[in-house]
Amino acid sequence: MPEAVRVEPIAGALGAEIGGVNLAGDLSNSDFDAIHDAFLKHHVIFFRDQHDLTPEAHKSFGQRFGSLNVHPYVSGMDAHPEIMEIIKEPEEKLNFGGGWHSDMSFLEKPALGSILHAIEVPPFGGDTLFANQVAAYEALSDGMKAMLDGMVAIHSASREYSARGHSAQARKSMDAQVADDAPEYEHPVVRTHPETGRKALYVNPAFTLRFKDMTKRESRPLLNFLFEHSRDERFTCRFRWSDGAVAFWDNRCVWHYALNDYHGHRRHMRRVTVNGDRPA
Repeated sequence: MPEAVRVEPIAGALGAEIGGVNLAGDLSNSDFDAIHDAFLKHHVIFFRDQHDLTPEAHKSFGQRFGSLNVHPYVSGMDAHPEIMEIIKEPEEKLNFGGGWHSDMSFLEKPALGSILHAIEVPPFGGDTLFANQVAAYEALSDGMKAMLDGMVAIHSASREYSARGHSAQARKSMDAQVADDAPEYEHPVVRTHPETGRKALYVNPAFTLRFKDMTKRESRPLLNFLFEHSRDERFTCRFRWSDGAVAFWDNRCVWHYALNDYHGHRRHMRRVTVNGDRPA
């Protein structure tokens, strides 16, 4: 690993802070390889004091990992549609991302990862929680693993982005569309990470509706068990934001949850999402 790049784990389950890196600069191949290795090993990585990360540089860093997504239901920046501005004004009650989920699992080819840059953070609160779905899968009994392997779940944005859905609610500084008729896609309940080969649970409370060939009522007991299991504290880490900080998480094996505990204060983040492949 290059001497300039420092990797310091922040928790036993997942998460590492990366030092000695300026994401707005020209990353050498060796620095990029070190970041990529840390990303695969720790599942979510953090960078402090990235104040020079312009929208152009933000996109450029994301493009090192793949093509960038334009969100189908939330408008991006006018000049940079690939960048979603996630803003909560002091008088607003609802935040965006305020529940456990995996970004974009409602797509046929869900996101590889998300890169979130803090532009303005509240004086307290607004932390983000992350949960390791590789660890969640590995902690299951052999019998449960055997049952889940080969099962398929149905994912859709129809609930979260419905007229009553949390993500589609009107916000002063964000433009989200209602998508009651959003398509449904089938994904394996246990997916194999395309780069590491490790198995991870791949269901989440926001976008997983039911199991294939089962009703919602039939699916609910097992889904509820998996949702509760997957967010167990032993699989989690917590990140305290600061102005200029960046978090990059692997949506193929990580859940996250943006805490909404800073009422009366403003929070402004910018997110780039890297396109992924079809889960297998």
